[in-house]
Amino acid sequence: MRPSFEIGPVRVRAGRTQSVSLPITRLVTGADVDLPVRVVHGKEDGPTVWIDAAIHGDEAVGVEVVRQVLADLDPKKLRGTLIAVPIVNVLGFSNGDRYLPDRRDLNRSFPGAARGSLASQIAHLMMTEVVAKCEVGIDLHTGSDRRTNLPQIRADLEDPRTRELASAFAAPVMMHARLRDGSLRYAAREQGATVLLYEAGEAWRMDRWAVDAGVLGVRRVLAALGMTDPVEEEPPAPSAVSWRSGWVRARGTGMLHLEAHLGDRVTKGDRLGGLFDSFGKRVRLVRADRDGVVIGRTEAPLVNSGDAVVHLAEVEEPSLPESEHGVPHASDC
Repeated sequence: MRPSFEIGPVRVRAGRTQSVSLPITRLVTGADVDLPVRVVHGKEDGPTVWIDAAIHGDEAVGVEVVRQVLADLDPKKLRGTLIAVPIVNVLGFSNGDRYLPDRRDLNRSFPGAARGSLASQIAHLMMTEVVAKCEVGIDLHTGSDRRTNLPQIRADLEDPRTRELASAFAAPVMMHARLRDGSLRYAAREQGATVLLYEAGEAWRMDRWAVDAGVLGVRRVLAALGMTDPVEEEPPAPSAVSWRSGWVRARGTGMLHLEAHLGDRVTKGDRLGGLFDSFGKRVRLVRADRDGVVIGRTEAPLVNSGDAVVHLAEVEEPSLPESEHGVPHASDC
């Protein structure tokens, strides 16, 4: 029998699943605010992995991904240990706010400190009780600021182990993304963990296609790590690989009508949409500034000159055929 897994004040026996509440702070009402954690401690030896969501409080897709992944796991059959944190930014999520009450971005506050700001304390708690115990992590996100994203993995593709797991996830696109100071991915890498960041869907929406791609991807990674049996499915299409991306920006102000959809393959100069005045007169076209795949787009109806409207990723072969991955047009969501 494997030893019990210790987290906070709790010891989880092998072959068991247990929920743990790690104290964060106390509200003015006297109610406690805790970090919700669930530990699936497998009966057999294997890696220790974490999955987390809602570091930004307006990102709901990852919370549902975590729920569905946990529903499918049997601790008596799991090889290794999974630590799931469905809502990291508890206060922001409860208020439907991306940030914490003091307007700090939690994903710029890692690794944190036990006596720092509230964001710093939550980051420290996450690092000491979760990340420090794990070899691999999957950090789940969505688009922000009225933007929606194609399912994609962002990771250090120059690291062979990271790229192997990113390939196993099999999102439509995997992007080489630089590490940002203060992010969970940066702090976890500094401690030696391999981290994948999943982006899909729009903030404060439960986009089913983004959830489905995330659940399948996490299950594939767990299988690739030997923690579960392989996912029963047709072999997924390999991810398109991107080392460079950029946003096409509006060159005028107006009501935006986009014709480019997530997953579309475009070439430089292609028409992506247009800007119109309030009477319907077109004032400017929006065109692709490079060849690539549409991996993100704004959903804002009104844009000003200089606003980012379409995110294009330059990809290596294999290229991404349009609609191959079943991502619906934004109008279908």
